[in-house]
Amino acid sequence: MLDHYIQLYEKKTMRSRALFEQAMKRFPGGINHNIRFFEPYPFFTQKANGKYLHDIDNNAYVDYWMGHWSLILGHSHPAVVDALKQKIPEGTIFGTVNELSVRLADTINRLMPKAELMRFANTGAEATMHAVRLARAYTGRKVIAKIEGGWHGFNTDLLKSVNYPFDEDEGKGLLEEEMRNVVSIPFNDLDRSIKVLDSVKNGLAGIIVEPLLGGAGCIPPDPDYLRGLQEYAKHNNSLFILDEIVTGFRLSLRGAHHIFSLDPDLFTLGKVAGGGLPIGIVCGKKEVMELANPIGKGKGERCSIGGGTFSANPLGMAAGLATLAHLIENESIYERIDRLGELARNGIDKVMNENNVKVKTTGMGSLFLTHFLNDKVSDVKNALDVAKCDRELQRMYHFALIAKYGIFFLPHKLGAISSEHDSDDIKQLIDASDELAKGMRGSK
Repeated sequence: MLDHYIQLYEKKTMRSRALFEQAMKRFPGGINHNIRFFEPYPFFTQKANGKYLHDIDNNAYVDYWMGHWSLILGHSHPAVVDALKQKIPEGTIFGTVNELSVRLADTINRLMPKAELMRFANTGAEATMHAVRLARAYTGRKVIAKIEGGWHGFNTDLLKSVNYPFDEDEGKGLLEEEMRNVVSIPFNDLDRSIKVLDSVKNGLAGIIVEPLLGGAGCIPPDPDYLRGLQEYAKHNNSLFILDEIVTGFRLSLRGAHHIFSLDPDLFTLGKVAGGGLPIGIVCGKKEVMELANPIGKGKGERCSIGGGTFSANPLGMAAGLATLAHLIENESIYERIDRLGELARNGIDKVMNENNVKVKTTGMGSLFLTHFLNDKVSDVKNALDVAKCDRELQRMYHFALIAKYGIFFLPHKLGAISSEHDSDDIKQLIDASDELAKGMRGSK
C-alpha cells in the first residue's frame, strides 16, 4: 500500500523532488530541522494562508501541523499580518529595549499571574535551558529530573531519553559527563518516578515536565501524577518546572497549570505566544527569577541567562500581542477548537476500530495523535507505550493522508486544530481515515 501512495506523491510533487535534490547539496539531510524530513522527500511550501499550505507544485493541503503547533489562529491571520505591516517600517530589530516587550509581558502576567517575572528568548530550547540553569542556581544543586520521551528542545542539559530506547545516548557529540546530572522518570507512573527521585533527592535541583507529554503524542496526565511530582519537589526544596511551550495559550488563555491547578516555581512558554514568530519565555516566581537580574551583582551573585540577539525584537512582540489580543477578544475560539479536537479523536477511533484496525487517539483540547495498537500494547499512557505501537502503520496513515487526500500531518507528529478549521475539515479527515482503514484491513 505504501508504494502506491509514494507513487501518487511523487507524481504530484516533481518540483519539490528536484528542489530537495538541490537542498541536499547545501544542508545536511536537505533540511534545517531533523523532524521536517519524511520519506521519500518533503514537499516545499511556497505560501500558507488560513488552514492551507500550498507547495511549489501548486498542491494545497489542509494543515494540521500548523507551524509546529504554534499557529492557533491559522496561517497569516489578518490581525497578525496587520500588526506586522504596521511595525516593519519602524524597524525589525533595535538591539535596545522596546515598549512592546513590556506590553506583551504585562498581558502574559494578567493571564498567567504566576509569571511574576519573565525573560524573553528566541526559542523554546533556550527557555528550558534557562529554566534548568535557574533551578541549579537557586537550589545550589545539580541534578535535573525529566520525563522519558519528554522533549524540551536541542539544549544539552535536557537532550536525554527523548527517543526510544531511552537508555541509549541521543547521538554523537553528547558527553557522558554532561548527562550525569540528568535522570529520567516514567510519565504517569508516580510510584516508579518517586523511586528514581529518591535516589537523587539530596542533589535534585528540579523536576521538569510537560503537562501533556507532547513529543509522544500529547498524552494527558493521570489525575494525581503532576500534583505528585509537584508535592515531591516542594517537600524536597527542589523546583517544580512546567514546560508549557506547547500547551501555553493552546489549551486555554491561562495555561495548563491553571487547568490542572498547579503551582510551578518556573514555567516556559513559546509557540502560540509568538504569533508565528520565534519566541521562548521563561517565567516564574519573583524570588527565583530575580537571580537573573544583573544590576549591581557580580558574577558570583547572579544566574547568567540571556536572551539572544533577536530576543524581544519588535516584530515578535507585535505578533505575540496581536495573537493574544485576538484570543482575549474571542475566547470562545477555545470551546470551538476543543470541540473539534474531541470530534476528531472520537471519530477517528470509531471508524478505525469498526474496521478492525486497533487505534488509540491521544490528546486534549485541539491537539491529537492516532497510535496504532498491536499485541504489545493495548493502551497509550507514556512514551514506552508509544514506542511499542506500530510506527510503520502510523507512518503509512499520515503519508496516505498527504498523498491522496491533501491532508497534512507531519508523519508521526501530533495534529493541531486552528480557529480556521471547521467541522467539514474534521469530517473529511474522519472519512479519509475510514477509507484508509478499509484498505489496511484488506491488506492484512
